[in-house]
Amino acid sequence: VFDLRDKEHTTIIYESSEPETHLVRLGWNKQDPRYMATIIMDTAKVVVLDICFPTENTIWAPHSSCHICTAGDDSQALIWDLSSMGQPVEGGLDPILAYIAGAEIQLQWSSSHPDW
Repeated sequence: VFDLRDKEHTTIIYESSEPETHLVRLGWNKQDPRYMATIIMDTAKVVVLDICFPTENTIWAPHSSCHICTAGDDSQALIWDLSSMGQPVEGGLDPILAYIAGAEIQLQWSSSHPDW
């Protein structure tokens, strides 16, 4: 999924880490146009995307079903707690931890300290 609003600089909004992953449906949130959802072909998986904050890398925590780390073009790594996602969150969800690097970030959870 690409953001083509600026023809001089396109942004990849979503790119699957799995090869040959096709998206078959796309729906915009009519109440909050920052969000869209897409369905991955031949699965029951739905991906929810925030177009204001495209990410380059995403990795789930090995110790938790509700923690995820994202990294984007802004050289930030953000850890999110998604346990409240079943309920509306006033003003959006804020990360629980943030790290700002001087360059591009690659993500990997520590195997010796999987809780961080």
